[in-house]
Order: sequence, then structure tokens, then C-alpha cells
Amino acid sequence: MADRVTVIGWDGSPLTSAARSALSAATLVAGAAHHLALPEVPPTAERIRLGSLGLAARRIAGHRGTAVVFADGDPGFFGVVRTLRAPEHGLEVEVVPAVSSVAAAFARAGMPWDDALVVVAHPRTLRRAVNVCRAHPKVAVLTSPGAGPAELALLLDGVHRTFVVCEELGTDREQVSVLTSDKAADHSWRDPNVVIVIGGAGQAPAADPGWLLGQSAAHSADRGWARPQTGEGEGEGESALLHAAQLARLGPRTGDLVWDIGTGSGGVAVDAAALGAAVIAVDAAPGARERVTAAARKRGVQLQFVAGRAPHVLENLPEPDVVRVGGGGAEVVAAVADRRPERIVSHASTRDEAEAIGRVLTEHGYDVECALLQAVGLDPRTWAEQDRSVVFLLAAQRPVAR
Repeated sequence: MADRVTVIGWDGSPLTSAARSALSAATLVAGAAHHLALPEVPPTAERIRLGSLGLAARRIAGHRGTAVVFADGDPGFFGVVRTLRAPEHGLEVEVVPAVSSVAAAFARAGMPWDDALVVVAHPRTLRRAVNVCRAHPKVAVLTSPGAGPAELALLLDGVHRTFVVCEELGTDREQVSVLTSDKAADHSWRDPNVVIVIGGAGQAPAADPGWLLGQSAAHSADRGWARPQTGEGEGEGESALLHAAQLARLGPRTGDLVWDIGTGSGGVAVDAAALGAAVIAVDAAPGARERVTAAARKRGVQLQFVAGRAPHVLENLPEPDVVRVGGGGAEVVAAVADRRPERIVSHASTRDEAEAIGRVLTEHGYDVECALLQAVGLDPRTWAEQDRSVVFLLAAQRPVAR
């Protein structure tokens, strides 16, 4: 096992005395090509070009001597420290810190970032990173080969955002470019880079900067989910309590893409967006766009509205994680199930319709549950009945692959 491992954060600034001291004693140095080319790296030290962090960590763990690992930016922020400290390697590390790439990117852009979300995009997580960019007005994306600005822009097709692309921060080739997302796919970008993605129709920043990183103060002022609607744009049998049950079964979360088909007044769509998910609300009714966008603006969230009638309008939409089918019956549910989302929730006003939807979901390989929900609204002053709704709730889960 290595006698000592020092992780040096590198942001392009001259190395500190602590970093130079660690390097002078190093018998192994690991890092990217521009790290290994630094004149302070001892010529006699073994050099490892960082690719797979796991493989590098195993080599470092088996090295007898003193190791130094370079990392761009802050090595404890989505960096190598986590990998090196994993129990299977048994390494204790000392860290020489540096300014994180995200902090440097926002500094270059002259923007605050306490209200930004930070995500890491790899080819396997790219879609979820894009969903965060759909849902939030300010996101910093730490990219990787195959999951860079061009790939982000391609998956954001139809959603307008501004990109601030910071290439090779801290090097003499550093470059900052500002362009719209529809132009980003036309460029070749140099790694590593940080992309700041800005835009959307959420609330304007509050004068109070808030107190929680990555969260807008405006979102915390409006409590509760599935609150009573005016009724305008809602379908038969729909109620706030049905919406609450549907949200509970959907479980939307940050990184998800939610389809809300037959969104009505947009109650479920807006609540799903407030929970951090990206949302596409679909409806063909006149005035639906205005109702839904007004509800989203009032709540301080953003979503995408698509006008049209399912199932045809669904063909060109990006792949969903969870879907609420608020209208269209078994035909629309079948089209949704063909796209294989993790969860599908629907409802029916009659048993025959519920059986038809349940049969379609079962035939598509989903595990289905059904419940008959009855809600009676009461006037708390007189306890007289105000309204009553009875509806079948169907919730389907795609079986986990074993």
C-alpha cells in the first residue's frame, strides 16, 4: 500500500508550497496529460495517465512509496477523493485544495451560483442531466467525453436555453463561449469543460438570496401538493385527492421526465415540477396552454407544454420516466406502455374502462394495482356534503430487470 497519498487540486494557479513539497517526495504521480507535463513533477517518478479512476486507485494502493494524484478543480467536489477513499482501496489521503471548476466557471461568467444545481453528465447519466436542465433555470453541468455541450443541446431539442461553455479552465487554452442551445450542437468542444445552462420561465430571482444551495427561496413559500383546483379544465371524476394519490404513485423526482397527458388545469404537472422533475404537459383543449403556463408561473416552476391529442402527439417526445394519463383511455395507455416508462398512472370513471386499461397494462408486462377512490367534500361549518367523486385509480410499475 502507498505510504502516503496526496491529492492536489489544480485550477491553473501556481502550485502552493504544500503541493510542491508533496511532489518533490513523490515516487508515483497520477493525473491528466497537462498535469503530468508540469515542470514540478519529478522526472524519476512513475507516471499514470488518469482514465479509469478505479484502475488508477488499485495501482496506487499497490504502490510502495509516496503517491500524488492531480485533479482539476476541487478534488473533493465530484472528484477523485471519493474514489480513493472507497473501502476497497483502504487509502487515507491528504488534500491540497483548489477552486472548483464550477466556481471558476460561474466566476468567468460573472454570475452567482448559490441558486444553481450541479450535475455530472456521463453517457449513462446524460438523459437525467438533461432533465435537470429542462426543469431548473440555472444548472452547471460537469461534462465528460460523449456527454458534452453538443449532446446536451441535441437532447434539449425544442427547449430554449442559453449555454455558457467554459473549456479547459485554468489552462492557456481556456475559452468561454456564450450561445443558445440550438447552436451548441454545431460546434466541436474541447474537454474538459463546464456548461452553465440558463433559461426557462420560472420566477425571477428573489431579492433574498435564500439559505439553501441550489434552491430558490420562492419555492419554499408555497406549501402543499394537490390543492383544490377551480375545476376549469379538469376531467370527470378528477379531484385534488385523486391528484394526490396519483402523485404518490408516480413519485416524480429530480432527474425524471414526467409526461402529464390530458393535463387539464395542470395541477399534477405543476406539482411534479415543484418536486424537481422535468415535465411535459400535453393537452388539446382550447386555452389549456394559457391555464397551465399561468399555474406554473404562479408556483415558480417551469415545464414544457405540448398542444395536441394523444397518442399521435407522443411520437416525437423524449423518453419519459413516469407518466400520468389523464385522458384518452386504453388506447393512449397502450401507446405510453410501448415507450416503457418505469411507472404509469391513470384513472377511469367506470369499471369497464378500468378493466380495459388494466388489461392493456398487464399485456405490456406491467404490475398493476387498482383502487376505487371515493371522496366527499364537506363544509366544516355545517358538515353538509358539497361534492362527491368516485373514480378507479390504476397504477402500474414496470418490473425490475433481474
